[in-house]
Amino acid sequence: MHDVLKYESLPAWTYTSQHFFELEAEELFRKNWQLVCHTSDIPNAGDYFTFDFVGEHVFVIRDDKGSISGYHNVCRHRAARLLDGPSGNTKGRITCPYHAWGYGLDGCLKAVPYKDQFVGLDETRLGLVPVEVELFLGFIFIRIKGDGPSVADQFVPALEDLAPYRFEELQPLGRVTMRPRQVNWKQVADNYVDALHIPVAHPGLTSLMGNSYGLEVVGGLHKMWGDVRTIRGQGPSVRMYREILPDMDHLPDSKKHHWLYYRMWPALAFDIYPEQVDFMQFIPISATETMIREIPYGLPDDRREVKAARYLNWRINREVNREDTELIIRVQEGMQSSAFTSGPLAKTETCLLDSARQMRDALPVASSRLEPAGPYEKDG
Repeated sequence: MHDVLKYESLPAWTYTSQHFFELEAEELFRKNWQLVCHTSDIPNAGDYFTFDFVGEHVFVIRDDKGSISGYHNVCRHRAARLLDGPSGNTKGRITCPYHAWGYGLDGCLKAVPYKDQFVGLDETRLGLVPVEVELFLGFIFIRIKGDGPSVADQFVPALEDLAPYRFEELQPLGRVTMRPRQVNWKQVADNYVDALHIPVAHPGLTSLMGNSYGLEVVGGLHKMWGDVRTIRGQGPSVRMYREILPDMDHLPDSKKHHWLYYRMWPALAFDIYPEQVDFMQFIPISATETMIREIPYGLPDDRREVKAARYLNWRINREVNREDTELIIRVQEGMQSSAFTSGPLAKTETCLLDSARQMRDALPVASSRLEPAGPYEKDG
């Protein structure tokens, strides 16, 4: 890659072009792993969890033998959605609400009303269409297509770092939260790994971590971190969080007051705190719309101090989210201006540089400073 281009942000048109959005949906989101939920979200036979993204509708389900599978949430008869809501239990049978076609927990077609009226019906070929599933540290990932590296392979550089948090034992602390943003998904993802804006735009977060915030690229992952410190001038939520956070016996001393973040390409983030673990996904809706999907998890702990720390964590991050929302809207508006094509990136902005590199590697057309005229493919 040309040295100048290497230190430039992605061109503005990639944040506004609907055609590029459709290319990302096909080449990035359908071909890369997407996180659905944790195994603890579907503990019993018939429990399911749904996930929608870029026109795909899928669900993961636990069968009566305890195995977890994933399927397209689409009836094979007339394409009706089968399972509603973010989660639930099928009571042993998946029944289409349109014409009552029935499927087993293994995805096989089990019931066809008025079967004698169909010509040449081959029930063995009309089971639910499966999706690829991978279980990683208790989390359930799906992939629509593609043959890239597994989730486990991608997280090899982080395994030692993550081990003390006992991901497999996590339990949900709440429901799925969906937060719409009127920006391109890359605005959210870029902002997540942008460290230079934190002392400028996040006084609360800065007062929590001081100058301990750091970031680096580890393999294909982006890692950020900071230590909770006692600093003069902290707001009440920050000060109380620091004071009330109890000793978490399962963590080594180096992580007992440590906030840790990992981003996995293209649009998944883990926020890892001493008292809980959250995941966030930046799900593209259109070229200028994104849905942030998140669920918090934690190890079982009934201590009042832990419950209070989790609440204060939510308050701190709610303010950070409000600040970030204002910032990414400012940037999205600027991307639509004729005055901006792309901008320089500092050598220290390692994660932003790597994001741009990964995008240009996956979709070389993103190397063009101006959007190509007419229809184009990923290579331009």
